Amino acid sequence: MGADVAPPVDVIHEEVEVSSSAATPNWRPLSPGERAVAIAILTHGPLSRSELAKRLDLSAGSLTRLTKPLIESGLLVDAGSGPEEPAPAPSAVTGATGATGATGTTGASGGVTARQGRPTRPLDIVAGAQHFAGFKVTADAVYGVVTTLRSEVVARRLAAVGNRDPEAVVDQIAVMAREFKEEFPRLAGAGIGVGGQVRDRSLVVENAFLDWEEVPLAAMVEERIALPVVVDNDGAALIEAEAWFGAGRGLDRFAVLTIGAGFGYGLVLDGKLVRTRESGKRWIIDPYGPFDRNGERGTAEGLLTIPAICSQIQAATGDERTYAEILDAAAAGEPLPHRIVHQSARALGTLVAQIANHAIPEKILLAGEGVGLVDVAGGTVREAIDANRHPSADPVVLETKVSDFHEWARGAAVLAIQVLVLGARKDRGDVPQR
Repeated sequence: MGADVAPPVDVIHEEVEVSSSAATPNWRPLSPGERAVAIAILTHGPLSRSELAKRLDLSAGSLTRLTKPLIESGLLVDAGSGPEEPAPAPSAVTGATGATGATGTTGASGGVTARQGRPTRPLDIVAGAQHFAGFKVTADAVYGVVTTLRSEVVARRLAAVGNRDPEAVVDQIAVMAREFKEEFPRLAGAGIGVGGQVRDRSLVVENAFLDWEEVPLAAMVEERIALPVVVDNDGAALIEAEAWFGAGRGLDRFAVLTIGAGFGYGLVLDGKLVRTRESGKRWIIDPYGPFDRNGERGTAEGLLTIPAICSQIQAATGDERTYAEILDAAAAGEPLPHRIVHQSARALGTLVAQIANHAIPEKILLAGEGVGLVDVAGGTVREAIDANRHPSADPVVLETKVSDFHEWARGAAVLAIQVLVLGARKDRGDVPQR
């Protein structure tokens, strides 16, 4: 994707506590009810049984029926004693002094002493019971991570890609995956994120960065590593990870914009990513703006992506400058970079305001390797947001996150968790593209 690539590095391990009593899971496909329980605990846990029953509108009996097989399989665990659950409110108590009532005892003075609540035993996911590999493939490198069930990264790795041929890239992924398997014997599966369009979470329909078309990536990698593999658009992977474990956790309406080598937009409603073929690349922000690579004026791709900004500088000066150099020059007040960077910032603010006006998200996350734009021209972004919002509208909650490619790889691991553990259905893969 045009990013600078560091030389290959050794695996970096980070300690994550694993329950010593956890059995090696033997997971079967989950029923819809079991899946709802697992997802609630995974994304909001640990939860007491009463909290879980209330959240899912289940009776105590139904909850026990659903959680028992999940505990036996090793996916869930009783996390130990927590705060006391209150005892039921006492009803009328009759009888002689010292007689036992329905929900308490009658003391010497005839008053009722309420029964003490019982300690809860919160249910939690056994985070380290299994591990998952995630890979992000760019035009220059393969970025790999290993995560727990809670998407905690416990190892990461980077390897340069010298040949973009699918077979060569698959070989590189396979080498990294085998090394991960040696270090993490409980590696249960892998997810792979790529730019472009992906179908059935297995087939790369097209990827402009790698010049791929109709590549059966999941099948090719599965054959090499002997593990189940899920492939999806890298933007979708990042959004799923943020919705479940990051900036969007617990929100009903959550939007994500990614800017970097490409542009992406995604919307999460009721905890689910809205799937569509619309990528947002041709979102017209300024009809008088610069041309993008397809010859269209003022698109999100032409105004906000790193290649577009670098191309504008090169076209005007003949100099090749990196994105970081352009941002530094803009911050220092150099006229041309300052004009181009603040033009992009106005476009970004306008786009954020349009999303806020129409999708009404509780939060908008701006992520990707290009978010340094906000550090340099954040004031311009905010001015553009305010100029395109009604004065009485609620303030836009905008969060920025510099997402390196290992973060994108972590998103791919989350997709593997969703599909391989929780049995999420295989969507057709139409997602915001980069």
